[in-house]
Amino acid sequence: MLAVGLLTACNSGNKQTNDENMKQEMQLTQEPNEQREQSGACSNFAESRERKSEAQWDKVFPLSEKVSHRKVTFKTQYGLTLAADLYTPATSEQSRAGNGKFPAVAVSGPFGATKEQSSGLYAMKMAERGFVALAFDPSYTGESSGEPRRTASPDINTEDFMAAVDFLSQQEDVDAGRIGIIGICGWGGIALNAAAADPRIKATVASTMYDMTRVSGNGYFDSEDKEESRHAAREALAKQRLADPMAMAGGVIDPLPDDVPQFVKDYHDYYKTPRGYHARSGNSNDGWRTVGTQAYANARFLYYINEIRSSVMVRHGEKAHSRYFGEAAYHYMVDGKAEGYNTTGKPNPNPENKQLLIIPGASHCDLYDGGFTEPVGQGEPKGLIPWDTLASFFAQHLQ
Repeated sequence: MLAVGLLTACNSGNKQTNDENMKQEMQLTQEPNEQREQSGACSNFAESRERKSEAQWDKVFPLSEKVSHRKVTFKTQYGLTLAADLYTPATSEQSRAGNGKFPAVAVSGPFGATKEQSSGLYAMKMAERGFVALAFDPSYTGESSGEPRRTASPDINTEDFMAAVDFLSQQEDVDAGRIGIIGICGWGGIALNAAAADPRIKATVASTMYDMTRVSGNGYFDSEDKEESRHAAREALAKQRLADPMAMAGGVIDPLPDDVPQFVKDYHDYYKTPRGYHARSGNSNDGWRTVGTQAYANARFLYYINEIRSSVMVRHGEKAHSRYFGEAAYHYMVDGKAEGYNTTGKPNPNPENKQLLIIPGASHCDLYDGGFTEPVGQGEPKGLIPWDTLASFFAQHLQ
């Protein structure tokens, strides 16, 4: 996730590349049912990507031999068409229910990323472990439809998850009673919001989560949680809407100044290098429209997560700058009260199926792909995402 205003603007040297990527993304979106392929991402990355293991494979991770993959599309209740990658177990029968069907999970995030990045990796790893898994591009981003591009709101994005559940429920090899969701980074909070709204979601994982409404309204670490700061931001956005509503805020800052926080360096290492760069990713290129996420700044969701009856796991890295989002959401979900929440609700009716998992030594971005011991995805994999623990959680609670 990149909060508009903190990680601003790729340098001017990247502007032409970013404009071309946006044009390509919009062209792809006009034909969602045709086979899509990635045009070249930054030419200096081409030789580094010796990862393609099937024709037109366009992900930042290699395709596993243990899964089958195909591109799909589906509609939301807002009339938008979402593009997705569907991963299924290639040979395993171990997770099929007595009716011969698989449990399933829908995955999205991080906020501003695409399905070719972290969410696709999560989906593929779940398919390796016996789940049908769907990684999708949210509305207005990636290969999904919606104009103007790079727009987001709490209600539309919550519907994106529920539409993914609609799609999975209609698949012949999926048990519609055994569907869960995974939200990564900013989509972790959206996943909790969807779980509160949709009882068909039987299990939810919020991984390295942001509360997008909290950070958009209060700033990082609640440093701007005051009326004066919010009013100034609203004034600026109001002027921007008239001056140039299509202006882009910028993705991860590039080149990096020397004095940026470590978590900004971590974002750069994932989104702006061969480790995780993708041509259709807003975070990798020119980000969100400056007014494109305005709806998040003037709302607070997660109000009813203390009423989620289904199973939830909130996972965070011990060293993640965003850890406070997950811990506060977990405590509000279980206890009905938490630091950073101005409201108090009743304790959760089913606290016994809620978990908070803190992963030792992990940073925020380590939970995108497991992390590496050296920058730019070099060195040895840290292996900080406990895939088997994730699969066991869903296997236990998708019964």
